[in-house]
Amino acid sequence: MDFLRTLFADVDFGRLASQFAYHPKSPLIFNTGFFLLLFLGFLGVYQLLRNHHRARLLYVTAFSLFFYYKSSGLYFLLLVFSTVVEFNFACWIADSPSPARRKRLLTLSLLVNLGMLFFFKYTNFFLSGFQALTGQPVPVLRVLLPVGISFYTFQTLSYTLDVYRRQIKPLRNIWDFAFFVSFFPQLVAGPIVRASDFIPQIPKKPFISRADMGRAVLLIAAGLFKKAVISDYISLNYVERIFDMPTRYSGIENLLGVYGYALQIYCDFSGYSDIAIGIALLLGYKLPPNFLSPYQSTSITEFWRRWHISLSSWLRDYLYIPLGGNRKGVFRQYLNLFLTMLLGGLWHGASLTFVLWGALHGAALAVDKLFKQIFKPADNWLIKLLGWVITFHFVCFCWIFFRAGTFEVASQVIHQITHNLRPDLLPQVLASFRAVFTLVALGYLLHALPDGFTFRLEGFMGRRSVVTQAVVVTVIIWLVIQVKSAEIQPFIYFQF
Repeated sequence: MDFLRTLFADVDFGRLASQFAYHPKSPLIFNTGFFLLLFLGFLGVYQLLRNHHRARLLYVTAFSLFFYYKSSGLYFLLLVFSTVVEFNFACWIADSPSPARRKRLLTLSLLVNLGMLFFFKYTNFFLSGFQALTGQPVPVLRVLLPVGISFYTFQTLSYTLDVYRRQIKPLRNIWDFAFFVSFFPQLVAGPIVRASDFIPQIPKKPFISRADMGRAVLLIAAGLFKKAVISDYISLNYVERIFDMPTRYSGIENLLGVYGYALQIYCDFSGYSDIAIGIALLLGYKLPPNFLSPYQSTSITEFWRRWHISLSSWLRDYLYIPLGGNRKGVFRQYLNLFLTMLLGGLWHGASLTFVLWGALHGAALAVDKLFKQIFKPADNWLIKLLGWVITFHFVCFCWIFFRAGTFEVASQVIHQITHNLRPDLLPQVLASFRAVFTLVALGYLLHALPDGFTFRLEGFMGRRSVVTQAVVVTVIIWLVIQVKSAEIQPFIYFQF
């Protein structure tokens, strides 16, 4: 008894308990020490429940709801509400013999889900637009945007739509459906998981091969490195300074800031996806890839096959194709592409800068298809190189509007680059921010590695011992601790 008193004498139980409460400024995210400790404890209990199917699913679902509570507070009840509503709508749709009734039920489902998303994400955006058009004063509502609402709304929508199309059968146990919707690795920032990919895995006993373990370790290590070592460092030490006050810096500094942000958002978002896919693998579940070296693309069409794959494929299957796709003539195809990307831009945020970002990509996709149909460019290295240069810089140009937040800031960045470039300052800028641009160069170099190298590295890690794999993760965590900022930086896509 005296030993226990001594052991726990210095433990601040009040502070420890506060870690489990919701704090708006410190959400539970993958690159925190608290999540690491919590996940290790979670994993220990999970291993004990591997052979107990129902208990394991309930345990993971409970942990997932706690994970979401730590990110959005009582808004986790919205996730519960969405789960209950979509579970019942899908069952009603599947059981209804009347096509008209099935359509009405689907319409109600869409109204509930999209209405919830519209209220929390777009109410003030459209109220402000109404005020700008009419001059009539409107109230501004204090609405907190629940983390990841766009992701899990799209996930439940696709499930109900697939049931309506009779592409899948609905789940008849609400706990299975709750497990699918709330699965914490991908809950708040994707990938957007399709029911047809994930639900068949639910009744199976999780199996983790040695290759899966190696791939999981590599993905988690790579994701942590991308996020905490590259993305956060270049953001805090360079990119934020540029976009906070573009006119204080020369054009070359602004241009490097744009290149830096292109790498930052890739490392941030793909880093989250890597960690999510890796954690899911450790639990015995396979999630689809979300990024495939997008900045290697030689056309904007290829870029959207490599960037945020789960969203682009969702927009294709549930928006572009229902609009008519390429089945109603060339003009309608281009219009459908434009509208799809326009709405994809609005999905990212309630701002005209996001709308313009989506419109630019939609127009570029249409132009790319038109160009290839008319000119049928040759497939040689020179054409590919030119296509890569154009694609990369077009994507970077669009990132200016995505990051700037306002058209004023975006125009300032563009003006500095086009009217005050000052390339003679490049050596001085690189010398002043040596650590930042060393990481930028390293990030782009790693991104340029061929896919085959990554697959070989995953295979190599899969053949290593558990001790070696643990050492790799430990080294990465040590690096994260050494370079991370004093305050944890949330993942960029949490706001969407």
